Amino acid sequence: MKAILKKWVGRYFSDEEALILLAIMLSVILLFVMLGSVLVPILTGIVLAYVMQGVINQLQRLRVPRSFSVTITYLLFLGGFVGFLLFLLPRFWRQLGSLYRDLPELSDRLSATLVSLQTHFPLVISERQISVWVNLLSDEATALGQWLLTVSISQLPVLITVLGYTLLVPILVFFLLKDKDQLLSYFLDFLPEERPLMNQIGSELSGQMENYVRGKFLELIIAGLVTYGLFAVFDLNYAALLGFLVGLSVIIPYLGIAAVTVPVTIVALMQFGLSSDFFYLMVGYLVIQALDGLVLVPILFSEANNLHPLAIILAVLIFGAWFGLAGVFFAIPLAILIKALLSAWPRRQV
Repeated sequence: MKAILKKWVGRYFSDEEALILLAIMLSVILLFVMLGSVLVPILTGIVLAYVMQGVINQLQRLRVPRSFSVTITYLLFLGGFVGFLLFLLPRFWRQLGSLYRDLPELSDRLSATLVSLQTHFPLVISERQISVWVNLLSDEATALGQWLLTVSISQLPVLITVLGYTLLVPILVFFLLKDKDQLLSYFLDFLPEERPLMNQIGSELSGQMENYVRGKFLELIIAGLVTYGLFAVFDLNYAALLGFLVGLSVIIPYLGIAAVTVPVTIVALMQFGLSSDFFYLMVGYLVIQALDGLVLVPILFSEANNLHPLAIILAVLIFGAWFGLAGVFFAIPLAILIKALLSAWPRRQV
């Protein structure tokens, strides 16, 4: 056993640079565990800076000076950020409040729809099943209403923290864009001068992260807007809120779309019942999801990250359990980092 362990250590940890990299990785993990919530605005700023860097690169290819490119890009970002806070976020909040007020009526409507399902399909759905579903629905609606009320009262410190992050993130994005080279140079000064392994990992990680972050940002906007357009055409209740949730769901592959389809289906079923509008809406929604997965994703992600679906799901579950909602959002970038490390890690034949 000792000889096997010695051979394994000699194969993977004989390189001095690999040991330094391992120490850095462990330090970063410890930092995340100790300061996970504090690092959220910094990570958010880095993600947004990645998105903005693509615009800067395009402007520089058109021979626009870097300082001017950064200024134009940041002003565009700031305009979009302020527009989201002043126009879109209040609308989502109003629709969420409307959903809270309508919960009792919506629960009654869905109960009536479930009863009609039993009438149409008596051989498939029994009266006992309908009774169980109606009672469960009533309990869940009550619990959801109590949760929304509790959140609105008890989460005031969290709202203050979010407000602070909201003010801090644009400042972080500005300095990350403006002083990118200086910041990178500062951190690289702490690393060995000869670092081929770290350079290889950094190059692969930077390319894949740029592709992933910018691709996801565009996918979020396109999927959210197109879905909202569909919901608006059918005059679906809470269309803006549901479209926003569909856009956010693309951040969490597989699990996100599965979770958001449930409220979309329930709201549509409560509003339209088993009518033709309900089926047309759901067909349109499924077509959008199919086009997103089969057309939009291959176009946006020209450089595949080559992450297996099982690896993506495990990353979402593990990092979500460790860091909560922030871990879910950053699960795929962290999985890309781990993949880059494993791919480039030196292996010596012993």
